[in-house]
Amino acid sequence: MFRRYKTDENGRSVPVASIYSQKEHSIRNADIDKDALWAIKKIQNAGGEAYIVGGAIRDMLLGRKPKDFDIATSLSPRQVQRLFWNARIIGRRFRIVHLFFGQKIIEVTTFRSDEENFEDGRNNMFGTMEQDAHRRDFSINSLYYNPASGQLLDFNDAMEDFRRRTIRSLIPLSYSFSEDPVRMIRALKYQATTGFSLEKDVKKAIRKNAERIEGVSTSRLTEEVAKIIMSGSSAAIFANLAKYGLLQFILPCFSMYMEYSEVARALDEADRKVREGRDSGNPLAKDEVFAIILRPLIIFPDTASSSPEELFREGFRQAKVLISPMTPPNYELEKAVDAILADMGVRRARKSAEARAPRKKPNTMGRKRAAEEVLSSAASERRMSKRKKVKAARLENTAASLAEAHDA
Repeated sequence: MFRRYKTDENGRSVPVASIYSQKEHSIRNADIDKDALWAIKKIQNAGGEAYIVGGAIRDMLLGRKPKDFDIATSLSPRQVQRLFWNARIIGRRFRIVHLFFGQKIIEVTTFRSDEENFEDGRNNMFGTMEQDAHRRDFSINSLYYNPASGQLLDFNDAMEDFRRRTIRSLIPLSYSFSEDPVRMIRALKYQATTGFSLEKDVKKAIRKNAERIEGVSTSRLTEEVAKIIMSGSSAAIFANLAKYGLLQFILPCFSMYMEYSEVARALDEADRKVREGRDSGNPLAKDEVFAIILRPLIIFPDTASSSPEELFREGFRQAKVLISPMTPPNYELEKAVDAILADMGVRRARKSAEARAPRKKPNTMGRKRAAEEVLSSAASERRMSKRKKVKAARLENTAASLAEAHDA
């Protein structure tokens, strides 16, 4: 390990980061998504800084396979967009870039400044990597990995927190949770999924600010709950949320049944099947997880005197109440209720959920079509000479990723 220094206003050299070499950490490029590696290389070749950041680094240091790979860069969103055919800028207050690779999205964020006033809401200016690291939510999410050099940069003594197995807030707690109450959910989620302990001041701040979660929009809460039930650790996370008084504001009806043994077993079963599906490469859909979790809580009237459609409507009504104010797409709950009824031997003549479920279509976002679409289209083949056709076929067979195919 060695240190990165900078010169302060008095002309003195002060350490700003610990830099760990490839031999000093467990992150390997072979474990990183190929399209993320390609995007970083493209940004660096254009003269910008680019690093893998956030949860992906946390998961790899814990020996886990990350679900997503986020990138932080010194380039502005517009500069990033000019580099990629599959880029779309999103956001209003702070603009970020999404790179689309079929159904996969890689998020690219410009370094943010920490010099603004959080309490006044002026916190959306671009800055340096050091500033960006200091404004991350928790220390375990503040590491930066450069695949080109194999170096891991630590501006907040995060590696020491990994050794101590501690979750520490980087944003002052006097306004961290009031600025964004969802950080409380994330802190408790990280505690459950990593096995780390929360620092005492973080625990105290969560209990003090628990009621603020009521002010979070329904759409954000829906997104966070969806992540929890698909995490494979929902039982532990919901237990944490209940312990610190947040669950009653997030899922008020569901929280009333958390102590029932049937609900606990359902959550454990859902977590087990989510992990098994993820490990086997056949992940569960959200409607399948909803069916497992809601099955012990939905009470149907007498099946002998009710038609399948009446049973479905009653089950759907109860499901909406149980997860309120969460608002997932109706077709997900419809499929979940149909699955519960099917287990009871009841089937509807027509399943509207199947008809209303979105169909997966090839993604065509960005300024150019994805390389694999161009190469496979009949129109392109007609325009190609024989030599170009041979080259295109070889490209499709040898490219390690869609990104590499496009560059070639």
